[in-house]
Amino acid sequence: MTTQDLKRKCRKAEHGWKRDGLQISLDLLRDSWVAYQNAVKEARIKFFADIISSNSQNPRVLFSTLDSILNANELLAIEYTTESCNNFLNFFVDKVGRTKASITPSNYHPPLWGPAPGLLESFYPTSPIELEKVVNSLKPSGSVLDAIPAKLLKEVFPAVSPYVLEIINSSLLSGEVHSSFKHAVVCPLLKKAGLDSAIISNYRPFSTLPFLAKVLEKLVYAQLISFLQENEMLEIFQSGFQSLHSTESALLMVFNDIIMANDSGEAVVLVLLDLTAAFDTIDHNILIGRLEHWVGISGLALQWIKSFLSGRNFCVRLGDCLSDTAELQCGVPQGSVLAPLLFSLYLLPVGDLFHRHNVKFHLYTDDCQIYLPVSCNNSSSFKPLLDCLEEVKLWMAQNLLFFNQNKTETILFCPKYKHGCAQGIDSPSLAPFEKAVVTNLGVKLDVELTLDTQVNGTIRSCYFHLRRIARIKLLLSRKHLETVIHAFITTRLDYCNSLYAGIKQASIAKLQKVQNAAARLLTGTRRSEHITPVLASLHWLPVSFRISFKVLVFVSKCLNELAPRYLADLIQPYVPARNLWSAQQELLVVPKHRLQSRGGRAFSVLGPRLWNELPTWVKQATTLCKFKSQLKTHFYSLAFIQEESR
Repeated sequence: MTTQDLKRKCRKAEHGWKRDGLQISLDLLRDSWVAYQNAVKEARIKFFADIISSNSQNPRVLFSTLDSILNANELLAIEYTTESCNNFLNFFVDKVGRTKASITPSNYHPPLWGPAPGLLESFYPTSPIELEKVVNSLKPSGSVLDAIPAKLLKEVFPAVSPYVLEIINSSLLSGEVHSSFKHAVVCPLLKKAGLDSAIISNYRPFSTLPFLAKVLEKLVYAQLISFLQENEMLEIFQSGFQSLHSTESALLMVFNDIIMANDSGEAVVLVLLDLTAAFDTIDHNILIGRLEHWVGISGLALQWIKSFLSGRNFCVRLGDCLSDTAELQCGVPQGSVLAPLLFSLYLLPVGDLFHRHNVKFHLYTDDCQIYLPVSCNNSSSFKPLLDCLEEVKLWMAQNLLFFNQNKTETILFCPKYKHGCAQGIDSPSLAPFEKAVVTNLGVKLDVELTLDTQVNGTIRSCYFHLRRIARIKLLLSRKHLETVIHAFITTRLDYCNSLYAGIKQASIAKLQKVQNAAARLLTGTRRSEHITPVLASLHWLPVSFRISFKVLVFVSKCLNELAPRYLADLIQPYVPARNLWSAQQELLVVPKHRLQSRGGRAFSVLGPRLWNELPTWVKQATTLCKFKSQLKTHFYSLAFIQEESR
């Protein structure tokens, strides 16, 4: 019996009791009401269980689901009308116009091209097998204006694949992209929870493109990235939207360089450049010239990219209302598969600029980190950085990118025994050294690299979500409750936790309390009961061992060519000068440094040390998957033996 049937039965019993007022009618009403409540509870449990099972690897969907359960979403104060859609359309168009108008004209003329080692003249047509593989790999998301919804298209794809193959290959062979593939539907989303939903400036555009357009772009992306990797055209220190790269790998490299410089007695200046609306202000002519002269794309391939960029337009949708259509004269399309790659290629010359000034840098799409070791006793050591920033500012203006100096952050990491490094430094391109904490790719860095602010922020966020999860615990089975805890708590504890190597034990203890609270919530364990057996039964590694495990996973990836090259270069196998027993132990070189900052545990030091302490049978794992399972077994036993010994 469905919940609707039980509800009707409950209403019928209520009317009967109101009509005769008998005790038997009241008992019947109570029984009907209990049955209805139990059915609703079971239906809700099944509903959320299906959502959690299908989105166990997608915390964003789980977060929105929890919001819907807890009524956390605020109702939009903007009425869904065509007029409001047009207001959003005009706001988004004017915002790009204002950003471009804010760019100061520059007389700086960088080289328009560089040596192009390869030549890509055309995109080859795809095969039915390759097309089916791409369609199955993409999420069923597309535009609301799609003739066939993406989910339905994936289900009936075997029947329509010949027609889709003809559409895709005709575009690749002709060098033209159909106009229907270049129309985006934009949905305004609040930038941050808690903002006033009645103010248009608090919204950001979320663009959706047709599903077949994404399929076409995915096929082009595969050919383009293969060409770039074969000719080594990609910037080594660009970690955005590249396989084997992540925000953690980028931060690990920068963090390691800073710590190693501090250990050597040098201060380090870190500058976080802010580019406002960088994807929206890219000039198409400059981008085409860069692809032709820097990358070596020509012929039909270049014609296809020109067609892909030209004639694009978008409209704004609120509910069932649509705005007018506006053209996109510049920028790379949001929501596009090719947009991040095209933006990275647009920034190729800026890497040469940094190399020319001998300034270290790291990019994550449009997030730019510049850092330079400087001498505390010589203010002139800042000059290469200042000269580089001046040229970067001119290059940005020449390439129509808005360098927002007001939002650019600067921080100075100085050894504890040296002070006054920034005295006398005054430059319009360098922000004052006033901030004690900066946020870099989601991690808060403090001047002493203790990461106390980052740890405290992680703890606050985890406890907030634990309280929310506790409110819906009764609606979830234990299996699904554990999935939600991993999605909201464990992921936060594990995010960039390789940076926690060497921090204070008090900070590690705080993070461990969060994991303990999550385990108690899942199992119903009381606060007075010992938590170590609970963690062992759940097969959860304690926080300190999760940190060591993450570092060793990075080391294993470096040794198996599954890590970025900038990290792999830090790991050097140990080769003894003569034939010794240690030659068979697969040891790594431990760099010799004074190791004074934060316990002296930089990645290039901590990784080899941990690796050298592992038994040989673990290090001889042939694949990373096998390595992970063996290493987890080793660490589980080691972790809980140490916990019990305490």
